[in-house]
Amino acid sequence: MDTVAWNKSELTVGELSQRSGVAVSALHFYERQGLITSRRTSGNQRRYRRATLRRVALIRIAQRVGIPLAEINRALASLPDGRTPNQKDWEQLSQQWRRDLDARIQRLQQLRDDFTDCIGCGCLSLARCRLANMHDELGEHGPGPRRLIEQGPNDTCCV
Repeated sequence: MDTVAWNKSELTVGELSQRSGVAVSALHFYERQGLITSRRTSGNQRRYRRATLRRVALIRIAQRVGIPLAEINRALASLPDGRTPNQKDWEQLSQQWRRDLDARIQRLQQLRDDFTDCIGCGCLSLARCRLANMHDELGEHGPGPRRLIEQGPNDTCCV
């Protein structure tokens, strides 16, 4: 596998794919979604600025932690003139996402820790639910797994 020259200012879609580790089809999808841009040559071939590598890296990292593409797109669109994020931009973007990520981590930890004992639904089908949700009291708070959907800071599942 050939490496892409570090001083090359523009990359073909194949070079961008090779260097970023993202499939060509995904790069085309990102472009259709407005996450990255390219220019077309006289032969109608795509050429990406080398800085697109950083945008693709940001997209991949954000996706990996579960940030939806629509939110990633809004964040990238907030950058002046559609520029590639610099260090300061990344710090601001990551701070914006941190609260959501912390809440997601908390929900995942709760699910991991309580999964074997309680599904949080108020169904009364588990022996332990009769103790934790006597008379289906959680049903008064709405449908679904109430303890897993709307857990407050002092609530725990199936205590």
